[in-house]
Amino acid sequence: MSLLAQINLPARKSGIHGRNELTAPLFDQYRRFIYEQTGIYFQDNKKYLLESRISRRLLATSKGDFQSYLQFLKNGGMRTELPELVNAVTINETFFFRTPAQFDIIEQHIIPELVSRREKTSRRIKIWSAACSTGDEPYTLALITKDRLQPRFPHISFEIVGTDINTDVLENARKGSYGPRSVRNVPPRMLSRYFSVEQDRYIVKPEIRQMVKFMHGNLADRSSMLKMRNFDLIICANVLIYFDNKSKQQVVSSLYNSLNQGGYLLVGFSETLYGVTQAFKPVRFEKTIAYKKG
Repeated sequence: MSLLAQINLPARKSGIHGRNELTAPLFDQYRRFIYEQTGIYFQDNKKYLLESRISRRLLATSKGDFQSYLQFLKNGGMRTELPELVNAVTINETFFFRTPAQFDIIEQHIIPELVSRREKTSRRIKIWSAACSTGDEPYTLALITKDRLQPRFPHISFEIVGTDINTDVLENARKGSYGPRSVRNVPPRMLSRYFSVEQDRYIVKPEIRQMVKFMHGNLADRSSMLKMRNFDLIICANVLIYFDNKSKQQVVSSLYNSLNQGGYLLVGFSETLYGVTQAFKPVRFEKTIAYKKG
């Protein structure tokens, strides 16, 4: 799933080429601009992180300083450059089977419950991995579905969608190529059955790749979120921590509207909907909490 880089950069007095610095007023302008476009808010302690990330785009666009680049964005360059800026300031830390407790309750509790309610209505289960990053999470869902759920529920069709604001990671996700670290938690039997190996890369086989549809999506964009409807399960993990409370409320409200009645929302272990919304009913399992609509 997409995360802002969690790294500590040493303080410094100068930026690109030792001459250009992201001053405090410019930092405030940038974070307000990025917040307005994405809902992501950079705290004060992320100034040097943001400076480092934007410096890459100064080099790529040949803009001489931070002020010139910001003006370029605001005066006609945003349409083509904004996606590049978003890609630069977001980074991804994810891997297959990252949250075993959540995948366990999906397999053992949530999907069986959803299927039991669908016996006499729709025979399709729609799952959305929001902020899916390089695709590790939705492919994990596809592996579980293919290997364990479809044999158990052969009359049910499963649709899995992955979205992210970062276009670079989506391109990587569509390729389905991963290093050893990303697949370290994949059960050996699944790894040998559903991946091919090319040199030091593990390639997701077509039968799994075709189960996931990847789309560009901005969780803070209301018009983008309006297109996401009729889902039975949404996983939006380790994302809300990068929004302020106002943006959290907007995003969670949109996720609520994207769910079918009785559908479930899962967030990260370090995240909670307490103080954000009372629309969901918390459902407590042994090692995690799910939020149910209705």
